[in-house]
Amino acid sequence: MEIKKNKEGTHLTLALTGKLDTLTAPELEAVVKTELDGVTDLYFDLSGLDYISSAGLRVLLTAQKVMNVQGYMTVLNPNEIVREVFEVTGFSDILTVDFV
Repeated sequence: MEIKKNKEGTHLTLALTGKLDTLTAPELEAVVKTELDGVTDLYFDLSGLDYISSAGLRVLLTAQKVMNVQGYMTVLNPNEIVREVFEVTGFSDILTVDFV
């Protein structure tokens, strides 16, 4: 998985490419832990994400809990496969998902 970070003031966008699974989730978790200080708007651009596992969902949920306290989080452009995972697991009700 590749993570591209774009931070502008209090806005952070994390663009993910590849697979977010048990092997790659710790990398994203580390980025989330170190980069969220002072962030009020967090965006996960999933347009390049091919697959997400429960480990990846856990990282998104952790980020959502942090952002519930300090700002907003939006998931952008999940493909059909990732969108279906969100719907089946109920994450589409927990996360703000925007299909730009």
